Amino acid sequence: MGNKLFFGGLAWGTTEASLKAACEEFGEIEEVRIIVDRATGRSKGFGFVTFTTDEAAQNAKNALDGTMLDGRTIKVDFPREREERGPRGGGYGDRGGYGDRYGDRDRGYGDRDRGYGDRDRGYGDRDRGGWGRDRRY
Repeated sequence: MGNKLFFGGLAWGTTEASLKAACEEFGEIEEVRIIVDRATGRSKGFGFVTFTTDEAAQNAKNALDGTMLDGRTIKVDFPREREERGPRGGGYGDRGGYGDRYGDRDRGYGDRDRGYGDRDRGYGDRDRGGWGRDRRY
């Protein structure tokens, strides 16, 4: 097991001092940490308390799990190890440059005609009633 406990479902108003006060009766505490959002600085609603002994942590878990703290029912358990996560999304990652964006396909413009001058249709083609001409009804 261990001497560290996870506290979930904390109110945004719960502080490290109030969490420590709720746990002190079960034994000596090494560290109290509430996890906050980097962007907003607001609590994410969970935290950790590290006790000096395993017995104190077990007693706190048994007594506090499912109780009310600062108006919220909290979940207390021993933390799980952080799962290995693959690469995270965001940005453009390793898409590469122009050539390898779509795998091995050649996306160059030399293999097909991309010009607009030889088309029979278009915005300014007056012979076909394009956008550039006043229509006669």
